[in-house]
Amino acid sequence: MLTEPTMEKLRAMRLDGLAQAWLDQQADAGVQALGFDERLGLLVDAEWLYRENKRLARALKEAKLRLSQACVEDLDYPAQRQLDRAVIRQLASCQWVAEHQQVLVTGPTGVGKTYVACALAQQACRRGYRALYRRASRLFEEIKLAHADGTHPKLLARYARMDVLVLDDLLLRPLDEDQAHDLLEILEDRYGTRSTLVTSQRPPTQWHEAIADPTVADSICDRLLHNAHRIALKGTSRRKNPKKS
Repeated sequence: MLTEPTMEKLRAMRLDGLAQAWLDQQADAGVQALGFDERLGLLVDAEWLYRENKRLARALKEAKLRLSQACVEDLDYPAQRQLDRAVIRQLASCQWVAEHQQVLVTGPTGVGKTYVACALAQQACRRGYRALYRRASRLFEEIKLAHADGTHPKLLARYARMDVLVLDDLLLRPLDEDQAHDLLEILEDRYGTRSTLVTSQRPPTQWHEAIADPTVADSICDRLLHNAHRIALKGTSRRKNPKKS
């Protein structure tokens, strides 16, 4: 068997997963005993899995999740947390992303809001969507710099392209007028076409008063609260036990 020329052709066609699986098959007597169709199926499966793993790695690198290892399978559901397993199961289907809906995760500090948000964003990446994580304070710093160096339109276009935009710790501090207008511009580009996932220590009933311009506050709250899935976490800080998620 002319193994080396075949390997060169497979790699030239960028079928690296299939190429490695083919080498593995030649070293496995049990696999060699299988029929042609079965072996071909295994090779195709190997190439598909290889490409999926590469795609997911790229998506997670682009997402820059604060908790890169967060996943929905590792969430726990103690009674005091009041995290509904059925709600997470529904959100894990990523239908909310397909239908361009929002998710709001609220609760006091340390209850795991960021973990839940990163787990849902990671699940979206696994389902083939693009996600981007930004802590709210860093987001506004990024926008301020973009205004200064003339890259603001390009930055807004990047936010608008993301299937899921995670805004972590939104309204930790009240927004001034410039920040409120910048946030509204982002939400306006995304509303009805993309999904936004927000975490906040403030319950939605307090959002309006934390935004300087009342008119802009109305628009922001309308775009975030309409058609949104709400998760209100309870309990004490989980940072005392870092193994919990």
